[in-house]
Amino acid sequence: MTANTANTVVAFDLYGTLLSTQSIAKHLEKHYDNAKAQSISALWRRYQLEYTWRLNSMGRYEDFSVITRNSLLHALADNNEQLSNDNIERLMQAYDSLSTFSDVNPALINIAADPTIQAVIFSNGTKTMVTNSVLRSKDLSPHASVCQEIVTIDEVQQYKPSKATYEHLAKQIGQDPSQMSKLWLVSGNPFDIVGARATGMQAIWVDRVGTGWKDAMAPDLQPTAIVHSLEQIVNEIHSRRL
Repeated sequence: MTANTANTVVAFDLYGTLLSTQSIAKHLEKHYDNAKAQSISALWRRYQLEYTWRLNSMGRYEDFSVITRNSLLHALADNNEQLSNDNIERLMQAYDSLSTFSDVNPALINIAADPTIQAVIFSNGTKTMVTNSVLRSKDLSPHASVCQEIVTIDEVQQYKPSKATYEHLAKQIGQDPSQMSKLWLVSGNPFDIVGARATGMQAIWVDRVGTGWKDAMAPDLQPTAIVHSLEQIVNEIHSRRL
C-alpha cells in the first residue's frame, strides 16, 4: 500500500489490542478447570512475548508460530501438565480464531466511516497466522476489509520493539522512515508503545482496565495519548494531527 499523504495511516497491533489472547482460556477449559486454564493462558502469553525479546537479544529468529507453540509447552510444564500432540495442534488452531475485545467492533465501524484514516494491521505474527486470525475470528472477520494491509515482521526477522520492525512498517506502506512522526500505532502492549515512540511514531496506548501508564523503562517515551476504549482513537487522532 502506498500511503495517501492526505490521510493518516494508523497501524493496529493484533494480539492484545484487537484480539484477546486471554480468550484462549475457554479452549483450555476443555482440559482443565477454570483456574488452571486461566493460569496456563496467562503464562502462555507471558512466555510468547518473553521468547521474542530473548531471541532479539541473542540475534536469533524463530517463526512466531513456533514461538507460540513452544511457549504453550512452557506454560503447561510450569503447571505440571502436558497434552497430546493432537490437543496441542487443536489449541494452535484455536489461536487463529481468538475473540476480539468488546470495543473493537464499534471502533472499526467508526474507522470504516472515516475516509481520512487508513488502517493497517502490524503484528509480530507470521503473515499466515495473522491472515488466518483476521479471516477466522468470528468477531474480526466481518471487518477484514477495514484494514487495507497486513504488515508482519517475517522479512525483517526481528520482533517488536526492535527499531527495524517499525521502519519496516513505514517502508511497507510507502512512508519515508525519516518521517515516522506521521505514522500512528495503536496497541494495548506497553512495550510496543515504547518501541514505536523510540522511532518517533505517534502511539496510542489502550488502557482498558484503567490502571494508568506505569512503564518506567524509558520515562521520556510516553504514549502520545491514552484511551480506555478503542472507540476513542478517531477523536484522539483528529485532535492531534500534525
